Amino acid sequence: MAKTINKLDIMIKIFKDPEELSIAGAELFVQIANEAIKERGVFTVALTGGSSPANLYKLLAHKPYSEQINWHKVHIFWGDERWVPLSDDKSNAKMAYETLLNYVPIPKEQIYPMWTKDLQPKEFAQEYEQTLQQTLGSIPSFDLILLGMGEDGHTASLFPGTDVLQEKSKWVDAYYLDTQEMYRITLTAPVINQARNIVIMAYGTNKANALHEVLEGDQDITKYPAQLINPQNGMAFWFVDTAAASRLHHSK
Repeated sequence: MAKTINKLDIMIKIFKDPEELSIAGAELFVQIANEAIKERGVFTVALTGGSSPANLYKLLAHKPYSEQINWHKVHIFWGDERWVPLSDDKSNAKMAYETLLNYVPIPKEQIYPMWTKDLQPKEFAQEYEQTLQQTLGSIPSFDLILLGMGEDGHTASLFPGTDVLQEKSKWVDAYYLDTQEMYRITLTAPVINQARNIVIMAYGTNKANALHEVLEGDQDITKYPAQLINPQNGMAFWFVDTAAASRLHHSK
């Protein structure tokens, strides 16, 4: 059984291992999708990359979960992306296609990868923002945004010490990340925090220090950007395993 800790608009759920975490994530994904489709006729979700969601995506791609969602009503976006072609192994979209999107009947025109060969990154960020506005309206209230968290406390492409952490008006931004020698494109914190539901997944001992600092440390968003996750009208779920939660005081 998972341990649950409630903190205002944040719920921390601690699971014994990544497998249990992924199963719970799939169940919550299905629940949120069905509620959104029932209430608004559509389910808008932003996917994440990295290692954390791969097992979740594989679960959703197959029975019983794949049969529990009306995929024709689903619109797929991404929370962030490396500026690489969809064929590149670094692409978050490539991973999502290989683990989930190739297996479920979402109309192609309802899948919006964060890449094109026809524009420069900053131009594409503006275009992606316009796509979001056309789909979501004047307030970017995703039904669900999935996120991971790095060992350095970053989430989406909100990396420590970057100017994007101070963004207040743009929905989507693109910038060159010197440490990785590539452009990153990302939803901004104001957009993420408008989501109805945010799920941040983190597991493994290598995430323990960052998780402790983000949830229990002094406020310093330039050092631990995941501290920016602060839902305005929704709920943030931290799905972590016991290894990642090992430094959390209130998990003991």
